[in-house]
Amino acid sequence: MFEERIAELNGVSKTAPNKKSYTVAEIRQILGISRPTAYKLINQNVFQSVRLNRGIRIVKSSFDAWLETRE
Repeated sequence: MFEERIAELNGVSKTAPNKKSYTVAEIRQILGISRPTAYKLINQNVFQSVRLNRGIRIVKSSFDAWLETRE
């Protein structure tokens, strides 16, 4: 479902079917929000995220569950 939404936004799907996490850029695109707003959601722990080196990955199952409560 969410992969389809990314495909709709891009015209091309950029997600793998067995993907376990999203990048900040991907959640920005899915939600249609700015970079500061994305980081605000991450810092508020509304879904699980993991800091890897200099980047952040959002746990897909956590994000998808959160998003489903919003739609």
